[in-house]
Amino acid sequence: MPQTQKPQIINIPNILAFIRLLIAPLMFFLLVNRDNALFVGIHYSWIDYAAAFLFVLASATDFFDGYIARTFDQITMMGQILDPLADKMLTLAGFLGLMVLDRANEWAVFLIITRELFITGLRVSAVSQNIGISASWMGKVKTVVQMIAIGFLLMEWEGADILLWVAVGLTLYSGYEYVRDFLRHQ
Repeated sequence: MPQTQKPQIINIPNILAFIRLLIAPLMFFLLVNRDNALFVGIHYSWIDYAAAFLFVLASATDFFDGYIARTFDQITMMGQILDPLADKMLTLAGFLGLMVLDRANEWAVFLIITRELFITGLRVSAVSQNIGISASWMGKVKTVVQMIAIGFLLMEWEGADILLWVAVGLTLYSGYEYVRDFLRHQ
């Protein structure tokens, strides 16, 4: 009788998501602890560069873990939990850190966090009812725009505030799509 193989829990996509989980608090630390004794003599711009580097590195792991998981059929239940958690931790670390630095509008950050918490709760409810609500195309666009906005805000580039509000609009719209899809399955 042939044995069925269990999917590996420890695979490259899950390792990349776990790396993102570790990078998020480190990036947050850099943003909110600028006056820490560790950084004496280091200009704030270098701390921004380090935070931006970590953010770009973590964002790259987000792309590659999804690509590898889909391409090589390495999608696991663990990955389906780790990936969105790591995404949320990274974006929230960025937005909250930037809000502390007074580079991100408090209302924009509040709206993004509220949507993320609400949709996470909705997804948990959907799973408990055996309703599959996967990330939509708009949800993926939302994540990319949020990440670009965080990068622009970190580097204090022109247009960062506009990108932040575009990210808020996409975040709220993709949240509406999740609620609509959930209600259709009810």
